[in-house]
Amino acid sequence: MNPRTRRAALVTLGAALAGAFTGPALAAPVRAREQGQDVTRTVPLRRAHAHNDYEHAHPLADALSHGFGSVEADIWLVGGQLLVGHDASGLDPSRTLESLYLDPLLSRVRAGRGRVYPGYDLSLQLLVDIKSAGDPTYRALSRRLRRYHSMLSFCADGRVHRGAVTAVVSGDRGARTPMAAERVRRAFYDGRLGDLGTGVPASFAPLVSDNWTALFTWQGVGPMPARERAELLRIVSTAHAEHRRLRFWATPDRPGPAREALWRELLAAGVDHLNTDDLAGLEAFLREAGD
Repeated sequence: MNPRTRRAALVTLGAALAGAFTGPALAAPVRAREQGQDVTRTVPLRRAHAHNDYEHAHPLADALSHGFGSVEADIWLVGGQLLVGHDASGLDPSRTLESLYLDPLLSRVRAGRGRVYPGYDLSLQLLVDIKSAGDPTYRALSRRLRRYHSMLSFCADGRVHRGAVTAVVSGDRGARTPMAAERVRRAFYDGRLGDLGTGVPASFAPLVSDNWTALFTWQGVGPMPARERAELLRIVSTAHAEHRRLRFWATPDRPGPAREALWRELLAAGVDHLNTDDLAGLEAFLREAGD
């Protein structure tokens, strides 16, 4: 190894070690172990959704340490591998869906007697947001999921069988056609508000997600306009009448009164998943709200 290559390797190794052993995201689990707490017994928060979960220092592990019931991973099909990342330019071949999510979840489910959160009847939602072309990416995902069938919810001939983890496919809409053609499907579809009232079965699309800012002007400052609150309640009622869960993305996420005001309205309306990048912030809010 020449000197330049050796220096580069040492820099890379040093950065990896620094990321593995330092940083605020690791602090909570470490403190919990030091205080004699069992982090595997965290009470889960069913409404808490970790948006872009993979951007945290310890993907999945950080969200679970805060009790999140739903985590989100963006995937790209590259050279036959499902790589996790927000942009194609920043992908790392070592960060696959299997290594960051599927393998750790399988280990946790096996250790937890069939549950992600031992003792709690919660099926963790793994929201897989497809960033590359939907059809081929979903086909690759479907093949991967077969290896993890023991922990996954699945749908066979229109009947849903609930597992410890429920994979839901979002992102590129091209995934819908190959998904609908499967007789046994180990993933479910993330619909949009336009899918409500169309007869799409909840066994196919149990979740509906949409862009908050495209639907509402209110961003948590001042009282929510009565007309917008009525519209929110109408959307929630319609989704729940079709036995679907509801999530909004692009909600305000900067810590402060506006974010908390909006979260309170979402809770009061019965929205099923609250979206955040701030794991500790949403956990504190939901625990205080008793939800």
